[in-house]
Amino acid sequence: MAETVIMVTGGSGLVGHGIQLALEEDKKPNEKWIFLSSKDADLRNHEATKLLFEKYKPTHVIHLAAKVGGLFYNLENNCDAYMNSQMNSVVLDLCKEYKVQKVVSCLSTCIFPDKTTYPIDETMIHNGPPHFSIYGYGYAKRMVDVMNHAYNEQYGCHFTSVIPCNIFGPHDNFSLREGHVIPGLIHKAYLAERYDQPLVILGTGKPLRQFIYSVDLGKLIIWVLREYPEIKPIILAVDEKDEISIRDAGELVIKAFGYKGEIVQDLSKSEGQFKKTASIAKLRKYLPGFKFTPTKQAIEETVNWFRKNYETAKK
Repeated sequence: MAETVIMVTGGSGLVGHGIQLALEEDKKPNEKWIFLSSKDADLRNHEATKLLFEKYKPTHVIHLAAKVGGLFYNLENNCDAYMNSQMNSVVLDLCKEYKVQKVVSCLSTCIFPDKTTYPIDETMIHNGPPHFSIYGYGYAKRMVDVMNHAYNEQYGCHFTSVIPCNIFGPHDNFSLREGHVIPGLIHKAYLAERYDQPLVILGTGKPLRQFIYSVDLGKLIIWVLREYPEIKPIILAVDEKDEISIRDAGELVIKAFGYKGEIVQDLSKSEGQFKKTASIAKLRKYLPGFKFTPTKQAIEETVNWFRKNYETAKK
């Protein structure tokens, strides 16, 4: 059997590590996995990126590399999100040039219209502008879907994409400024516990989110690479019934730490979209029996990982 060479851009990040952890249980002998980081090449640079394709000669590519942050980072850096468009254009163009058999790019539920009906599904991506807080990143990611269809129609390329809900897990970005909600809460709770100071929660905590554990997402992306036949994107998220409020997520973090100190709410901060409820009917059609890690367990595992790796964790 011919060897499958899978090159993963952004492979040192949260989702890349989720895939690596998932592969510990599901590695196939004919697959060679190559996990790249930003140290390997600037993916905005065509010639530098071309050298990676020459070196590794991938038959498949999982494109995870992106410049991304949490709500407050995105509010202040919508223009910087353009670098995602640059990376996406270079990577997909070279995948076409080197006749890569399949490409799976990673999008986000933030690409969906701000004003919409719920639950959102894969047919609704381009029905209106994304939320103002993240329009730069949202439009850059939407264009991947446009490019996937264009490359398929013009050149016959099998380029597709996945749309995860809010991701968290080991190797996340736990930055208090740039990180997403769960890793940010974990870092805050760690510092509050360590220095015996109040834990400050931003906003009311009422917005609702579907949270997916990075290891579960890794398993699903591996399945998409091996099995998913469509060009059209597929939402990868926990079931709608498992959507929880940011306040609930915060309480799970607090319980995982056993934090007993003072909790303060800062109601002056923006909270972004109230909800982004995503339908996983398409995923369930393909994988009706897939079992997600319970959110409580996944948060406990992430908290334990952060405790053990505080000094080296991205923050």
